[in-house]
Amino acid sequence: MLEGRKGTNRERKLANLRRLLSPRHVAFVGGQRLAPAIGYCVEAGFTGEIWPVNPTYPEIGGRRCYKSLADLPAPPDATFIAVPRELTVEIVRELSAMGAGGAVCYAAGFAEVGGEGIGLQKALVEAAGGLAAVGPNCYGLLNYVEGVAMFASGFGGGRTEKGVAIVAQSGNLALNLTQNDRSVPLSYVITAGNQAILNLADYIDVLAEDRHVTAIALYIEGLDDVPGFSRAVLKARGNGKQVVAFKAGNSELGAKLAMSHTSSLAGSDKLYDAFFARLGIMRVDSIAGLLETAKLVSVAGVPGGDRLGVFTCSGADNLMTADLAARHGVRLPALSAEQTASLRAQLPSFATVSNPLDYNTSLWGHREALVTAFSTLMEGEVDAGMLIVDYPPSDPAGQRDCDISVDALVTACRANGKTALVASDLSELIPAGARRRMIEMGCAPLQGLETAVAAFGAVANRARQSAAPELALPDLPPAPKDARLREEWECKRRLAAFGLGLPEGRLVTAAEAPRAAAEIGFPVALKLGRPALAHKTEAGAVTLNLRSEQAVAEAVAAMSASLARYQPGLVPELFLVERQVAGVVAELIVGLHRDPQFGLVMVVGMGGTLVELVEDAASLLLPSDRESVAQALQRLKVMKLLKGYRGKPAGDVEAAIDAIMAIARFADAHRDRLVELDVNPLMVLPEGQGAVAVDALIVMAGE
Repeated sequence: MLEGRKGTNRERKLANLRRLLSPRHVAFVGGQRLAPAIGYCVEAGFTGEIWPVNPTYPEIGGRRCYKSLADLPAPPDATFIAVPRELTVEIVRELSAMGAGGAVCYAAGFAEVGGEGIGLQKALVEAAGGLAAVGPNCYGLLNYVEGVAMFASGFGGGRTEKGVAIVAQSGNLALNLTQNDRSVPLSYVITAGNQAILNLADYIDVLAEDRHVTAIALYIEGLDDVPGFSRAVLKARGNGKQVVAFKAGNSELGAKLAMSHTSSLAGSDKLYDAFFARLGIMRVDSIAGLLETAKLVSVAGVPGGDRLGVFTCSGADNLMTADLAARHGVRLPALSAEQTASLRAQLPSFATVSNPLDYNTSLWGHREALVTAFSTLMEGEVDAGMLIVDYPPSDPAGQRDCDISVDALVTACRANGKTALVASDLSELIPAGARRRMIEMGCAPLQGLETAVAAFGAVANRARQSAAPELALPDLPPAPKDARLREEWECKRRLAAFGLGLPEGRLVTAAEAPRAAAEIGFPVALKLGRPALAHKTEAGAVTLNLRSEQAVAEAVAAMSASLARYQPGLVPELFLVERQVAGVVAELIVGLHRDPQFGLVMVVGMGGTLVELVEDAASLLLPSDRESVAQALQRLKVMKLLKGYRGKPAGDVEAAIDAIMAIARFADAHRDRLVELDVNPLMVLPEGQGAVAVDALIVMAGE
């Protein structure tokens, strides 16, 4: 009954996390080395109570010490624990018992080191109960809005009213991010450490509700609660807070290091790609990209689309921007005839009238002329305007001219309801004062041209995706222990019940095979029907293009002999005779496996015997929808065949999608028992003639 009245343990932890992030009082437990940490909190501007706790010292950092937690005036909302790991467990237990809010566990030596550290981390979790504990093995957390610092090192950044919340699985990296010279407004920085008690999903869940958070930036080494993470991200996006992520540990070596560094499970990078795409997370490939992309959405918001109008004073910038736009999925709409004529009248004959627009230096310093030129492009079919400009460090007059161009861009964008962005070729060539002016005007200063275009592409193509709660991945039941390979005939019948198309076929004895083939109609394919065999081709258990009863009888005899050689004692009980499919436009593979992190994963790609060699495939996380399947097919090279290659007929793409969705529905219906599924090949016939699965394999537990 007590549990029911107070809510679940996770609910209590999240409520306490809110106390921890916005505390009325902060306790610091440890020795004299706490003095700098207390100083950081004071310097950050915290106006609440600060309570050092130490049984020996009368004061730390100029503040009177309490001898024990029990002597404190009240259970602290937040506690910074800087004692050895064994004592950390006891302090956490005492804080939980007294009804404290949360704590930062600075000590290392827990699960990340293995051995006895694993047992200590389990003891820490048990001791915490409903306490919101950060770490262990972390630097701590910062609240820039209220001036709260529970951090193990000196940090950068200043007070803000709102900004980006950074959650990182690396304390040192988080520290470095606070000292960026990119004018990224920060609201919180949280170093997750080992995530023994609170994980990334918990932090995102609470930050999603915080009005001071404009965006959430994540440094991820691995996820241990994919369903919970997906629910939290969709909650954040549903509340208008976009999520940007930099995932490290993508290489084979990187994945091994990630596991040892924070006891995280760093899964397949392709699956992370699919996962982030599903949730609308803006994935970046660098720390600079993480900061610039978060800054863009935090300062300028989400543009209405992926169409960009670009203004330069350099042919090189024009060319580089065009190349980068193509690389990052950014559209640069061509100018209309009216826009072209207007700009030709406004600009000298040597100007390049296009998008990107090289307006050259003839308009430098002429604000009204710049506003007119920029407005001409912004009135068109674009969603944002980007001015490329590098401030000359030692030329005040040149800097003023740059400011005038920025002002003109913002004026033109505001008048037309478009997003304003400024980018520099080199990251260091937008000075802090200029960045501050731009941010005050709602214009995002993006430092480094490639990073800027990549950031716009990531935001424009991900932030407008659906944040529907049903996109969250469901919890996957444990893998069944009694799964076995099913016979092809059974596999196909089960899949057919969900709408998958099959060739006409019969399961027969050796003696019945020739007559069955004649009744089906030649040519036919002959396969081993029973017992089940995973690799029929290697065993000589598949024969194609049989055109007579005699050919079928001979194939039965040859197959029986081949099977005996392949696996002594293997006796065919039944054979599968099927009509051979003709007129195939393309072969697809639809595979499915059970991933310990991401649940049921479907792979769609070019099928046939060369599937491993070609490696033309896309991953989908289940459950999925028709639109996602269609988009996955569009990304494949085999789509050229399906569209009709070199005069050949186009394939029945809609039927192929129908078939893939039938397989997905089967998988969803059997997610508690299904381990593996493979349809290869799925034969796609000419448009209007359907798609047929000629082979199927299922590994699944019993009813």
